Amino acid sequence: MKIDGTHFRSIWREAGGTVKIIDQRWLPHELRIVALNSRADFATAIRDMWVRGAPLIGATAAYGVAVQMAADPSDASLAQTWDVLHETRPTAINLRWALDEMTRVLKPLPPADRAKAAFARAAEICDEDVETNRMIGVHGLELIRDIAAQKGGGRVNVLTHCNAGWLATVDWGTATSPIYHALEAGIDVHVFVDETRPRNQGAQLTAWEMNHHGVSHDLIVDNAGGHLMQHGEVDLVIVGTDRTTAQGDVCNKIGTYLKALAAADNNVPFYVALPSPTIDWTVRDGVAEIPIEERGAAEITHVQGRMPSGVVGLVQISPDGSPARNPAFDVTPARLVSGLITERGIAPANAAGLAAMFPDRATGASA
Repeated sequence: MKIDGTHFRSIWREAGGTVKIIDQRWLPHELRIVALNSRADFATAIRDMWVRGAPLIGATAAYGVAVQMAADPSDASLAQTWDVLHETRPTAINLRWALDEMTRVLKPLPPADRAKAAFARAAEICDEDVETNRMIGVHGLELIRDIAAQKGGGRVNVLTHCNAGWLATVDWGTATSPIYHALEAGIDVHVFVDETRPRNQGAQLTAWEMNHHGVSHDLIVDNAGGHLMQHGEVDLVIVGTDRTTAQGDVCNKIGTYLKALAAADNNVPFYVALPSPTIDWTVRDGVAEIPIEERGAAEITHVQGRMPSGVVGLVQISPDGSPARNPAFDVTPARLVSGLITERGIAPANAAGLAAMFPDRATGASA
């Protein structure tokens, strides 16, 4: 996608071989591009959320394996790299998928051939992610197009939660891809952007994307979504997901479940956009089986922003001594999901719908 007319991806390898990312901690106030030069750099970037979003985490991990193979292509190094990178973020399934895929490709090869093969597969994973998300947009566009037709060409209002944009993937995004496609198709589309506490990834990232790509939008507080739905101002909710079960339960940024409840109460369609690597075929009951990452209390007690002086820093908003809990994700049961927008089409949010859409991948899913 574009930043003020210039195309960017969220991660890329330069001609000289260096892997670079947009360090998202500094958005929306500063656009910082940094190089990742070691396995430790990649682990830090994933754990400390220089990069975030399930697809981008997976792509970053793939390049992390490649960089480590260039430094030490031994079997021990490959196994240790899986462990080091996997422990950085436990919830997003794409991380494990990417590490397993890199191991599958590299383990049969002699160590001398691993670095070249690793960089090639990491680049393919990135390109595959771009195409996957482009196709999510192609299929999701039809939902927006249908609503626009029902409204006689009137504005289509889409509500998002957190950031499932191109900054959370390699390009296009998941939940935002249908929006970008609608914009390109000339549809009058408007986005209500949840601020998404904690970390304000809607306010800091999605709003930044919309602003720099030229998408009409309003930033709203998290708790305003239900009010807007009650008053008929939301036509469609599209969110992303970090892990989707074989029966269609969706694990996403904390607060997604509440949006789904509000949508159900107001008969607003609630769709989830997901690339197929986000489906965990080994899990059925999302609430019982998906591990929910608990992050540090400082994300609750402090807010990052730009001071009047122009300096970007943290401000404490809670009393000294007040404890905080910070579950980073929640699970939305499949019964609240109108459909799953995938690269192959829109699947019903149930086991039969997913298995029919991905018969080649559902084999072996838990019964």
